[in-house]
Amino acid sequence: MQRVLQARRAIGVAAVVGAAGWVLLAHPPVQNAGPGELGVRTNNLTGEVYAWRDGTALVVPGLHGVQVFSLRDRVYKPQQMANAAGPAPVQSVEGLSVGVDLVVRYALNPARIAATSRNLPGSLEAEVVEPAVQGVVYKVFARYTVREIFSLKRQEIQEVLENELRAKLSQDGVLLRGVLVGKVDLPADYKRGMEGLLAEELESQKMRYTLELKDKRVKETELEASAEKVRREVRAEAAAREQVIAARAQEEAMKHVLPFKQRQVEQRQLEAEAEKQARMKVAEGNAQARRIEATGEADARRKLAEAEAFRMEKVGQANAEQMAREGALLSRHPLLIQKTLADKLSDKVQVIIAPPGSGGGFLAANLLGGGGAVRDPGPQHVAAPAAED
Repeated sequence: MQRVLQARRAIGVAAVVGAAGWVLLAHPPVQNAGPGELGVRTNNLTGEVYAWRDGTALVVPGLHGVQVFSLRDRVYKPQQMANAAGPAPVQSVEGLSVGVDLVVRYALNPARIAATSRNLPGSLEAEVVEPAVQGVVYKVFARYTVREIFSLKRQEIQEVLENELRAKLSQDGVLLRGVLVGKVDLPADYKRGMEGLLAEELESQKMRYTLELKDKRVKETELEASAEKVRREVRAEAAAREQVIAARAQEEAMKHVLPFKQRQVEQRQLEAEAEKQARMKVAEGNAQARRIEATGEADARRKLAEAEAFRMEKVGQANAEQMAREGALLSRHPLLIQKTLADKLSDKVQVIIAPPGSGGGFLAANLLGGGGAVRDPGPQHVAAPAAED
C-alpha cells in the first residue's frame, strides 16, 4: 500500500514538472525587442514600468505585462480629403469644397512611451492620428479662401498645420515629423470660373502691355525725332564753324605761302645757275681727262710694242741656245731619243721589247720598217696596246 502511494506521488510530481515545462516552452519568460523597437514591461503588482531597446527582458507570466512599440517613422494620408468631390473634402472660407493631398509623417516619442504605454490604443493611426489631423485640418483650411489655399498662402497653411498638429499629438506621446500639402483639387465650377477669370486677366494684361508698348514706341519715336533734329543742328553748326575756321586758316596760310613761293622761285633760279656752272666744269674736266687718257694710252702701246720686240728677241736667242744645247746633248747621248719616244707611247703601249738598232741606230727603226738588215734579231715581243680610257 505504501508503495502505491509513493508511485502515485512520483507520478503527480512528474506531471507537475511536465506541465511547468510545457508552460515554459509555450510561454518563454523572455521578451525580445528588435531594431527600431522599444519594449515596455509593466509589473502588475507594483505598477513599476521598465523600458528597453534592441534586446531581451525577463517576463514572468501573470506578473508582468509586456508591450513592444515600433519607433520607426509612419506616414498617414487622409484619402477622404484628396478630392473636392470625395467623401470629406475640406471647406474654404467661402464654403466651397476643396480637395487637399496631405501627407503627415509621425513617430512615437521614445521618451514618453513608458508613461503613456497604458493609455495608447491598439491602432495608433485610426484612434489618435486621424482624429487629431481631422480636427486641425478642417479648422485651419476654413480660415482661408480657395485662392489662398491654391496658390497665395500654401506655405503659411503648411506651417500652421504643423504647429497646431504637433502640439495636439505631443499630448499622446506622438512626435510630428512634418506635414506636406501636395496637390489641391478645386471644385469644377470654381475651376471653370477661375480659368475664365484667368483668361480675362491675361487678355486685360495683354491689352495693357500692348498699350504700354505702343505708348513707349510713340515716346521713343518722338525722342528719336528730337534727337535727330538736335544732331542735324549740331552738325550744321559744326560744319559752319569748320568752314569759317578753314577760311581763316587759309587766309593766314597765304600770308606765309606767297613769300615762301617767291623764295622757292629764287632758290630754283640759283640752283639752275649752279647746275649750269657745274656741268660746264664737269665737261671741261672730262675733256681734259680724255686727252690725258689718250696720251697715256699711246705711250703705253709704244712701251708694250718695245717690250714685245725685246721679248721675242730674247726668246729667239734662248730657243737657239736651247736647241744648240739639245743637239750637243743628243750627239753625246743618242738613247735620249728612244726614252722620249717611249714616254710618248706609254699611254698607248704597256710594254715594248725590241732589239736595239744596228750600229746604235734609232730604237723604233725596226718597228717602223726602216733601218738595216739584222743578222739575228732574236725573239721580239710587242705588247698589245692598253685599253683606252
